[in-house]
Amino acid sequence: MKRIVLLLIIAAALVVSCSSDKENEGSDPNDIVGTWDLVALEIDETTATDDEEFAKELLDFLSALDCYILTYTFNADGSVISENKGNYLVINANPGGSGLDIPCPSEKDTEIDEYLFNGEVLTYIDETGETDVAVEIMGNTIRISATDLDVENFDDGGTLVFARR
Repeated sequence: MKRIVLLLIIAAALVVSCSSDKENEGSDPNDIVGTWDLVALEIDETTATDDEEFAKELLDFLSALDCYILTYTFNADGSVISENKGNYLVINANPGGSGLDIPCPSEKDTEIDEYLFNGEVLTYIDETGETDVAVEIMGNTIRISATDLDVENFDDGGTLVFARR
């Protein structure tokens, strides 16, 4: 259960974290408009912590079921809708030791906030203020470095990958 909570913190911290990744200079600010699902966590298998490995496996499993625990919809009017199913994840052990069963949650928490995007830096604006996040948009994929996240057991590295619907 601790790992589930960690994954939820990671996903939530995505929008309130900072990064120094500047590889997407020159992107069109309208490139971010659309609906984006968290589909993967890329990690360095040689240095990843157990929590990072578990989070990656969980996201891989759910993505294969077309179940996305975190979705952002960036609208052209500057509003962003976040949908988070992480609070409703249930992990069941299958009888006989045949692995885990993780059904896709049907419930989700939804928030509507504001954003600005200049082609390389996403400024997320919510009730706590403004937070800048460097993003890399390549076609229908957004990559965000997780190395600057200050989350216990998840500060060694990795990249959060979102895909456009």
